Amino acid sequence: MPQPNDQRLFTVILGTNEIASAIGIQLVRAGHCVVLSHDPDPPVIRRKMAFHDALFTDTARLEDIVAERVDDGMQVYQSLRRPPRILVTWLGLLDLLPVRQIDLLIDARLQKRRITPDLRRLALLTIGLGPGFSSNFNCDAAVETRPGKIGLVTDKRWTDAADGIASSLGDVGAERFVYAQFAGRWHTPIEIGTRVYKDFVLGHLSGVPVLAPRDGILRGIARDGSEVPAGVKLLEVDPRGRDAQWTGIDDRGRTIADATMAAVRLNAIRRSTQRNPA
Repeated sequence: MPQPNDQRLFTVILGTNEIASAIGIQLVRAGHCVVLSHDPDPPVIRRKMAFHDALFTDTARLEDIVAERVDDGMQVYQSLRRPPRILVTWLGLLDLLPVRQIDLLIDARLQKRRITPDLRRLALLTIGLGPGFSSNFNCDAAVETRPGKIGLVTDKRWTDAADGIASSLGDVGAERFVYAQFAGRWHTPIEIGTRVYKDFVLGHLSGVPVLAPRDGILRGIARDGSEVPAGVKLLEVDPRGRDAQWTGIDDRGRTIADATMAAVRLNAIRRSTQRNPA
């Protein structure tokens, strides 16, 4: 049931990528006010499948939802008194904590190289996605995001560690990506959705040309002007021809969002049981 405007459910999702965006869509449809908090590492490449670009264009549309950029905590607070919406911001978690008690905090950054923080006690419910989370250590609920194993982790074990093996897309794995060989400033004139061919120059990293790894449709690419660290994905080419997808929510994003919503519902059931024991 939707909350009264002065009691709008306040959700913060760390990350502005396609997974954070897919989860945000489901939560806003469930009556939450959702804030996506930007983190620069790793850079977002599947930008037509995410709300990320609202940071630069003020708004971004995905499916039937329009997200808008906010720049300060007062804008977030005022949005809590309005109909459910998705906000995208440069503000970090420390900036958002004073706005109001957070009902739901989700770490959807899918960071593979950094130690994940302890989210517990920062919100009424905390959920960690991907490598480095355990409901016995740093969150209330953990969601596995590894291909073939996506789902809520119902015991106290850790989610799978990153193994460096890319998921397959049209039977193509890591070879559809280009990774930054060193830290630098990225420049590209190429738009997502463009048909590209192997060895075509797609951009320059600190002046060094970066080539397309294969023929296909450009599914994702870091935003022009971005500062990128070494080792992160710069771009992705979809090899599937007519079946290529570079906009909207894909199957993986939807499945992870479903698993996250299952964690939210399970927690609601547990709380209801604790308040009203048989």
